[in-house]
Amino acid sequence: MAAPNDEEGAVGPGCHHSSTAMLDVPFLPFCAFLGTLGLLCVAMVGTWCQHWRGGFSLDGSSRTFNWHPVLMVTGLVVLYGAAALVYRIPNTWSGPKLPWKVLHSSLALGAFILTVLGLVAVFRFHNSQGTPNMYSLHSWMGLATVLLFSCQWVAGFGAFLLPWAPTWLRACYKPIHVFFGSTILMLSVASCMSGINEKLFFSLKNGTMQYKLLPAEAVFANTLGLLILIFGVLVVAALARPSWKRPDGDSPDSRQ
Repeated sequence: MAAPNDEEGAVGPGCHHSSTAMLDVPFLPFCAFLGTLGLLCVAMVGTWCQHWRGGFSLDGSSRTFNWHPVLMVTGLVVLYGAAALVYRIPNTWSGPKLPWKVLHSSLALGAFILTVLGLVAVFRFHNSQGTPNMYSLHSWMGLATVLLFSCQWVAGFGAFLLPWAPTWLRACYKPIHVFFGSTILMLSVASCMSGINEKLFFSLKNGTMQYKLLPAEAVFANTLGLLILIFGVLVVAALARPSWKRPDGDSPDSRQ
């Protein structure tokens, strides 16, 4: 017990409080920054597909495929991250909890719908072009993420929104729900990053546009991947921050 006290004395309590104060960022400015970053990710993936990949269509061509990255980044990363942070908003810490539950599940459902549409786009493109489905690590990881996401939503709906779910079940499942929420987000980020890299390898392979020569499209898409990673890491960090967690009170609204 003496060693930790000696070490703390060597560092000094003033330095400890100073470093803590530096990391004490208010949630709302952080949330505004995170929202801006998420919108930037969506805008960049849309710009990439429009400017370098030919735009969008529903004819089964490569322009149909372009809906896939846009919908996946928007739904599986940005909208899902927003759903995960609903209970970190200070306004949710008082009053009835049911409206926030509905908002949380609605955002997650919206993310799931966009994700399914993104899968439809890529499968339609593969089928129209005669390309095999589900052969790459990116596709395996992405489908596993979507399946896990769907199980998470159904289990969360049953445990937290249905009125006949017992309190003991909610208490037991809550840490599991929170853990898999962060896990699914990081799997989503990994799937998006691997998909960006895979698309660049397939597309930039001739003449002066080779990926290894780092053309403008490669720089742009690589930057997009890094921003998606930063977004995911910041969301997970916000979820893990103790001071931003909703207090667990034994109030009637927690037993709705």
